[in-house]
Amino acid sequence: MAIGPRERKIINASLIAIIGNAILSILKITVGLISGSLAVVADGIDSASDIITSFITYYTAHIIARPPDKKYPYGYARADTLATKILAFIIFFAGAQLAISSVNRLIDPVEARIPDVIAVYVVILSMVVKYALAYYLRKTGKSVNSAMLIANGTNMLNDVVISFSVLLGLVLTFIFKLPVIDKITALVVSIYIMYVAFRIFVQTTREMLDGVEDEAIYRKIIDSANSVDGAFNPHRIRVRKLSHFIIIAMDIEVDGKQPLDDAHKIAVHVEEKIKLAIPNVYDILVHVEPRGNLEPDEAFGVSEKNI
Repeated sequence: MAIGPRERKIINASLIAIIGNAILSILKITVGLISGSLAVVADGIDSASDIITSFITYYTAHIIARPPDKKYPYGYARADTLATKILAFIIFFAGAQLAISSVNRLIDPVEARIPDVIAVYVVILSMVVKYALAYYLRKTGKSVNSAMLIANGTNMLNDVVISFSVLLGLVLTFIFKLPVIDKITALVVSIYIMYVAFRIFVQTTREMLDGVEDEAIYRKIIDSANSVDGAFNPHRIRVRKLSHFIIIAMDIEVDGKQPLDDAHKIAVHVEEKIKLAIPNVYDILVHVEPRGNLEPDEAFGVSEKNI
């Protein structure tokens, strides 16, 4: 199976994320246990979950590189979307586990100690490395139009906020000499992790339901079709995403008295115009009808009258 340049970039980015998060996770969990900071341990567990998410992006890149076949005639590109949704579940589960652990520690009557100052240095290092990883993943994800990689990068960018919260909690703990602040910070971090997971889940649901994020795409399709001589009334337009690709189905009307060859050329011209206006079009299906044709029972589709 040949791996294309897009998939190779995703694989390389995933490997870098795996290595970076593995180092951070081991460092933060170890220092958190030694220094007595539950918040730093929580941050370290979050980095450990990032290792799993990066492994998923790494494996998924190999899946989406497969060519279409009889079983999957549209190819395997939507594995990108499915992997993103799996990432959301993993991130949410990690956040829930941290929340349960934090609540148990808050109600634990055992007296806690003030964390050691080394925890602060580890958190600062984590913020720097996480930001670098987030920037790299998001930049690479946008360059190859991978929702999966962008989601992973966004998750790591949120980790910078998490680490800053941990740092703030540690500083307040040292100032007020109250170990409970560190535990509360860990709980807040866990809630934020679950929120991020829920947001990623909602974003991927639109694509799984064949929805589009920017409805302005319909105006581009209609304008492109109307610019072709002989093409009339573009309607029953339906757009859905296939990973970073766009699939379009639509109807147009032509003069019913002209030869089939001419009608076909008009449809091809419409396809060419749309591909010039919209990037990453995977396929366009143009159904040609005689001008003035009425089909009141057609399934829903977008036309000029409802955009």
